[in-house]
Amino acid sequence: MPPRPVPPPSRPLVVCADEDLLDDVLRVLAAAGTEPEVATGGTALRRAHRDAALVLLGADVLDSPAVRALPRRPGVVVVAPSALPAPAWAAAVERGAERVAVLPDDEAWLAARAGEAGRSPVARGWLAVVGGSCGGAGVSTLATALAVAAARREGVLLVDADPWGGGLDLLLGAEDAEGLRWPELTGVRGRVDGDALLAALPTAAGVHVLAAARDDPAPVPAEALAAVVDAARDRGLPVVVDLPRTAAPDPAAEAVLAEADLALLVVPARLRAASAARALVAGAPWSAARLVVRTVPGGLSAAEVAAVAGRPVLAELGHDRGALPRGERGEPPSVAPRSPLGALVRRLLGELSRPERAA
Repeated sequence: MPPRPVPPPSRPLVVCADEDLLDDVLRVLAAAGTEPEVATGGTALRRAHRDAALVLLGADVLDSPAVRALPRRPGVVVVAPSALPAPAWAAAVERGAERVAVLPDDEAWLAARAGEAGRSPVARGWLAVVGGSCGGAGVSTLATALAVAAARREGVLLVDADPWGGGLDLLLGAEDAEGLRWPELTGVRGRVDGDALLAALPTAAGVHVLAAARDDPAPVPAEALAAVVDAARDRGLPVVVDLPRTAAPDPAAEAVLAEADLALLVVPARLRAASAARALVAGAPWSAARLVVRTVPGGLSAAEVAAVAGRPVLAELGHDRGALPRGERGEPPSVAPRSPLGALVRRLLGELSRPERAA
């Protein structure tokens, strides 16, 4: 897979109208060897807020119309000359701040945070999301196979978003491996350290896996799923998410599908499955999904599935005689070049390496 383009380093943004506080912030940034951009409104603020590696908001501007109009984003720190009163804390939380830095007490932390943000960025990892038009479509097998193939090239995080699926760690033979599962991480929000996250997860076949717990299944909060996915991608690691089949609106599914570089909907080559796929791709969040048809004996052809679903078929997955026995033995899916899964995941990795997706 060709290397993804790495964006150039960006300057931190400082938004502050308090001259004394601004002087203190600029002094800390200068000591950290960082030259910031200062803006308080207009097009310059919106552009810099979008592109900056780090955004420092003065406590004095938290309630300004220009700041309140900005979208939430990671990498926001509020700086203040003293402890914030309760209303200002609420405004900082509303802006998505990862921390309130009180100067001068937090100068060392702020300098280190600015230095970290000023380093050359890592190319953001791609995100592939896999779901099915019906139960038993083979979603987990495909998601795991894609993760195994990606791990051979650059490492990967496999995220199990189906709390009642029995745990994806079973497909990797990692059910007894030490590490965190979803019940321990459902409370995470906002910015998460990617290295710490990955170090805490079980690993098998080169795949970091965040699996559901078999003893305590519970829905995965959308905020927690987004935080975990972003942490790995910001570290440069690709992420594969296995979504459950659900007819009801799912905030967690909507969160990752909106950010996916490739959304795959696995459709068994049967009439009801193809009809269900048509309903799913007709609107959000699956409207941008690509179809993968899993062939079945006596089933529809790929062209017939495309006609029923109203969507072109990206690829077909032929019957893999070894997939079921390997899964029952707790062995990762085979991605050998001549296996059906191997051929399919190579095609999918090619899609994910296309320049327009990498950009």
